[in-house]
Formats: sequence, structure tokens, C-alpha cells
Amino acid sequence: MEYSHDDAELVEQPIGYWSWAAYDAVVTRTRGALAEIGTTQPQWWVLGQVALAERAKSRTEVIETLRGYLTVGAQAVSEEIDTAIARGWLTQDAGGVLGLTPQGRTFFDRAAALQRELWTERHEGISDEEYRTTLKVLQRFIHNVGGRAWHH
Repeated sequence: MEYSHDDAELVEQPIGYWSWAAYDAVVTRTRGALAEIGTTQPQWWVLGQVALAERAKSRTEVIETLRGYLTVGAQAVSEEIDTAIARGWLTQDAGGVLGLTPQGRTFFDRAAALQRELWTERHEGISDEEYRTTLKVLQRFIHNVGGRAWHH
């Protein structure tokens, strides 16, 4: 791979631009691939919250967890839950507890396989140590400017 600048020039490059460019490239690729199999990234998050939960989660719990992901608001998450229910991927009982249907499990497994492929694509040529260091540096940038970030 060719880099845009030599090492001396790279330390002068703006982190805001490069972190945005990485975000844009990764999210655009992810959303495009998910769209090809008929879903959105927020729907994938909703399915993941239900499919991977150790215990059944309520609609409110899923909304609370996801409403901050990439600035997705509570109303948008609620709408994505409704879409997943309408598609037959999730059920919701009278108490608001969400459940994964057999059709939802099949679709989740398909989307999870796609996400593993995308992860492999993104990490090509990047060691675990480089990845860990990158995330620690990004977290330090966020902390240094008074920002907040988290991920489950």
C-alpha cells in the first residue's frame, strides 16, 4: 500500500480529517454491503442486541443502548425495531420484551457472516497490536478534547 505522505509529513496531518475519512470509508462500505442483503446498519445493531443478549431485552433497553451509536436517536432506533418486527425478524410481547424469530435468526446469521467478511477486509495487513494501538490513540484523542465515546 502507498501512503499519502512520508513519515515526517504524516505527523503534521490533521487527525480530524483522517479519522473522518476512515469513518466515512468504513461506514459507507459497511452500509453498502448490508444494503445488498436487504438491511440497514441500525437494523443490524438491533438484531445483534437481541440475538447476542444473555437475557431477553426490552425495547427500552435496546433503544437506550443504541441511541448513541453514530448519533442515531431514540426515535430512529424505535423505527428500526418496528421495521425488524414488520419483516418478521423480531417479536415483541405485551411487556415490550423483544425476541428473535427463526427467520430473524437465519437473517442475523447471514448478516453476521457478512460482518465477519467485512472485518477481515478492513483488517487486511493490520496486526492486532496495530489495531489495539490505533484504538487507544483514538480514545486518547477523544479524552484530550473532552469528548465521550463508548461501545458495547
